[in-house]
Amino acid sequence: MNIRILFIGDIVGKPGRKALKYFLNEIKKDYSPDFVIANIENAAGTSGITQKVYDEIKSTGVDVMTSGNHIFDKKEVFNFIENTPYLLRPLNYPEGVPGRGYGIYKKNGKEVAVLNVTGRVFMGEFDCPIRTTEKAIKELKDIPIIIDFHGEATSEKIIFADYFDGKAVAIVGTHTHVQTQDLKILNRGTLFISDVGMTGSFDSIIGVDKESAFKRMRYLLPASFDAGKGKTGMNSLFFEFTLDSKKILYSEIINKGGVM
Repeated sequence: MNIRILFIGDIVGKPGRKALKYFLNEIKKDYSPDFVIANIENAAGTSGITQKVYDEIKSTGVDVMTSGNHIFDKKEVFNFIENTPYLLRPLNYPEGVPGRGYGIYKKNGKEVAVLNVTGRVFMGEFDCPIRTTEKAIKELKDIPIIIDFHGEATSEKIIFADYFDGKAVAIVGTHTHVQTQDLKILNRGTLFISDVGMTGSFDSIIGVDKESAFKRMRYLLPASFDAGKGKTGMNSLFFEFTLDSKKILYSEIINKGGVM
């Protein structure tokens, strides 16, 4: 038995949700993924998530939503994250933080585990991503694992991927919103990319309105990060693997763009 996964890069604001609705059905028809995973930490405005936005994304056919250091930016999330198993926050938040860092998901007789972890370089005071991930992998045993590593530093992502090579089916980087060209299968069989990219306005600064981003950089003053305008697009990664040996059979970057 084989399992097909579509992993969608960080959804940024309303333009990202628009692109998701437009392109996801098309990709599903062409690739027939068993599970769709998307990072949603910037889906409401450009930071955090609300119940309404969660429901909107779920209705498009996304099975599992991962996140990152902005998951709690909208305080409303505290009202539902604890009872929402399809929404993950980074595993290495301190003990006692609401929500879960990984989950086991079953669909049409197939089963995968999705684990969400964040880096610490330029990211804040998080627990060690390696120690927390090691513990989770022991608990998951033989279930195929897909990891969203949400981090700023490419070097940290590569160190993490090398350490867990052979212990996860795929390690997909998120957070920078800039897709990298280093998709590869590591020495012990794990599929890895430093960053899968984003879903949102492609005429922007990583999904954010150009003018507001410029003002913050030029004047070093607080500025609202409004979502970018213009044409939108979606960066994603598709891959297929065997359930018994967890061997990657096929992988492909899928980039779509051009919707106003």
